[in-house]
Amino acid sequence: MGSIEGPWHSRLSRRERQIMDILFRLGRAPASVVQAELAGDPSSSTVRTQLRILEQKGHVRHEEVGLRYVYRPVTPRRTARRSALRHLVETFFDGSAEQAVAALLGGEARRLTEPELDRIARIVSEARAAQQSHGQSASRGSGRDGNDTSGEQEEP
Repeated sequence: MGSIEGPWHSRLSRRERQIMDILFRLGRAPASVVQAELAGDPSSSTVRTQLRILEQKGHVRHEEVGLRYVYRPVTPRRTARRSALRHLVETFFDGSAEQAVAALLGGEARRLTEPELDRIARIVSEARAAQQSHGQSASRGSGRDGNDTSGEQEEP
């Protein structure tokens, strides 16, 4: 996809990001399904043009299924998720994974189930074990802690 600096999603227009969101959510879809999922009732030709542009930029590929093209993202969902999360943490939380987690759990903690809390606790334990095995100590209270926010787990 190229090695342009910065997150790939920040180089897309709002509508292109919306289309990519749909394709990531669905995995693959023809233009007609993308069109139906988009807000604002865009025309068929507009959606097809935007998909063609996304393909030229290297963000989607198509395959012919019968008489129609079915589009899918080039970037794996997990990679896109990491990039978007890294961008979010850098932009809104000064690079601090701790601040991002605190903000997320602050309003959502009461809605988490016991199994979800157990998985979060396991992720934290694994992160601690990985730091100890590498002889690293976490910097506390410094804001920019340098922790990699890309180590999220796949959904079960």
